[in-house]
Amino acid sequence: MKILYAIYQICFALPIALLLTILTALITIVGSMFNAHFWGYWPAHIWGRLVCTLFLLPVKIEGKEHLHPRTSYVFVPNHQGAFDIFLVYGYLGRNFKWMMKKGLRNIPLVGKACESGGHIFVDRSSPSKIKATMEKAEASLVDGVSLVVFPEGARTHDGRMIPFKRGAFMLADDLQLAVVPVSINGSFRVLPRSGKWIHWSPLRMTIHAPIPPKGKGAENIRLTMEESYRVVASGVDEEQAQA
Repeated sequence: MKILYAIYQICFALPIALLLTILTALITIVGSMFNAHFWGYWPAHIWGRLVCTLFLLPVKIEGKEHLHPRTSYVFVPNHQGAFDIFLVYGYLGRNFKWMMKKGLRNIPLVGKACESGGHIFVDRSSPSKIKATMEKAEASLVDGVSLVVFPEGARTHDGRMIPFKRGAFMLADDLQLAVVPVSINGSFRVLPRSGKWIHWSPLRMTIHAPIPPKGKGAENIRLTMEESYRVVASGVDEEQAQA
């Protein structure tokens, strides 16, 4: 079965996925010239679902009932592998903007599409650049648009959760938004950080209840970050949770 799946990847899935990625990026770039709110999300939403379907990966989503329509949140999923991107885009069910490292802007075509779609590249090179990032994030939160941030900062090397960084929680504190922990399972088995081949595995994304602000300032940031980590870890398979 593994050999057949590898042949399917090489001969069909990978070429089609590449074509879909190029097409999605071009549609996003052109469409966002007219309406970045729509075109910055919907083509990628369809792309995420198509890629998961193309690679024959079963997807299970839990917890959407915790979210309120037209409410903006800061979503904080764990980051197991590259397929986290497709899973969040395709199945979160919310129009959102990513907050991502500024270096990702250099990815050919995809970086330009992210920029055109209004996604936020984090520049920590100076206080003024950090302030500009925060202002852009705040301006994006209209009509229920949310933010998605991987608080671990990078994909895990071994499948186990990495301690969270403060950036997402500082942003939520500054904007007084609820933080939504999200637990992703299966993505590390599909394509880990060091992987070169895609392996078949079910994907599961659990959306937990939002964590509202407990005030404002350093204590709120600390408490929200600690609670978010515990909640995300509670929904991650035991062998992939932090020891």
